[in-house]
Amino acid sequence: MGRVIVVGSGIAGLTVALEASARHDVVLVTKAGLEQSNTHEAQGGVAVVVDALSDPGAPRLGDSVAAHVRDTLTAGAGLSDAEVVRVLCGEGPAAVDALLARGVAFDRDDTGGLAHGLEAAHSFARILHAGGDATGAAISSALASRVRESGVEVREHTTVVDLVLDEGRVAGVRLLDGTSLDGDVVVLATGGLGQLFPYTTNPAVATADGVAIALRAGAVVADLELVQFHPTALDAPGTFLVSEAVRGEGAVLLDARGRRFMREVHPDAELAPRDVVARAIARRMALDGVPVRLDATALGAERLADRFPTIDAACRAHGFDWSREPVPVTPAAHYAMGGVRTDVWGRTSVPGLLAVGEVACTGAQGANRLASNSLLEGAVFGARAVRGLDEAPAPVEPDDTWAAPIAITAAGSGSGAEVSRADLQQLMWDAAGLTRDEDGLADAAAVLDAWRSPDVTDAKAAEDANLLLVARALVASARSRRESRGGHFRTDAPVAQGSGRHTGILLGRDVA
Repeated sequence: MGRVIVVGSGIAGLTVALEASARHDVVLVTKAGLEQSNTHEAQGGVAVVVDALSDPGAPRLGDSVAAHVRDTLTAGAGLSDAEVVRVLCGEGPAAVDALLARGVAFDRDDTGGLAHGLEAAHSFARILHAGGDATGAAISSALASRVRESGVEVREHTTVVDLVLDEGRVAGVRLLDGTSLDGDVVVLATGGLGQLFPYTTNPAVATADGVAIALRAGAVVADLELVQFHPTALDAPGTFLVSEAVRGEGAVLLDARGRRFMREVHPDAELAPRDVVARAIARRMALDGVPVRLDATALGAERLADRFPTIDAACRAHGFDWSREPVPVTPAAHYAMGGVRTDVWGRTSVPGLLAVGEVACTGAQGANRLASNSLLEGAVFGARAVRGLDEAPAPVEPDDTWAAPIAITAAGSGSGAEVSRADLQQLMWDAAGLTRDEDGLADAAAVLDAWRSPDVTDAKAAEDANLLLVARALVASARSRRESRGGHFRTDAPVAQGSGRHTGILLGRDVA
């Protein structure tokens, strides 16, 4: 295939680089350090059918791929592609075996077996962790070390601003400094879009770059309105994530009166799907006027410090002793189910352009991602994308569950002031956060259309331009989904309609 350019250095990008380096010339470009990514920050684990792992310490739980598929489809609220989910869950054990072989030290129990935990909406305790609540850091460190040893050319602190196209096919990438890199294939692995919102568990690098780059190249993006808001971020400066695994271990949510309220909301209480828990917390906060509290005191100081060392340290740094008192928590933007539309081999609608991980929309995550399926997706589809360069059949056309994309005009030509990131983030939180309605979305669309995109003279300006474009695409997509489904909740259309269709956005003419 020749030269493969990988943009991004989370689990998906690092996996692509390692897999491709055996047969291709690979350049990995990342705008920050090699280990600065959503993956590195991930506290949660990797969901996998541990019964199928080759590791001799893998427990036998009676779990199955069919059960993992069923849980994923249930969480996806009718919008997950069943065949893609079968690929995700069925190829998960091989992907985790590869992580183990590459040096990822998943946690072990006292017998030396792989430790495994339970998270919301899973029917088995199939979640593997590393370093307690530092799974992403362990994965990022191990894979980054392998990449540095592999001979892959790594370009850190290098910003890609656009794709280079030759007669409609990708021919490389254009960098912020005005130079270009030639490539036969470009793989976007740039992560999520959390920085569209003022409250997010995502790191500062998650500025929707890949989606914006793909849009400007003519690619179709899908389901951008489907954003998962994590229910429990510590209500303190920095929006620090308190992993769902804490609730999986038995922590409960309390209102201002100290009453456990989730049992009234859903049969699974604190382990209900994330969108359900997040909206329930938001409603309770609106009623009480104060954050809800997460009570993990029953776990005890020793267990909390051992199982969740990162969270334990963060709580104490903010003055909370969570072993003795409940801590305030609030929802925050966490994960994008939507992204650049791909097939099961990572191929997009633009020849030569692939997308893997959170930047992609394969249809696997549906309208609401099942907990800890995201790291798995990066590992599975990162490997598949490389296999597909040589082995994949002709691209499969989307079926009738994928709606024809609507088109938006290019951002940047507004007559108003230059976009302010803080103002954009607040606008998106208010109009396209946990709840939406047509009036708020229409007002947001008008404001976004009026803002001017900055001249791309430095990395921050490039990010702000990308955020503005993707904000406009997300709002247009949210307006087109006139129902509530998974992470997309409209107060003016509070129920799901039919079996659900994927939305689509294309950069072009005015919105129809």
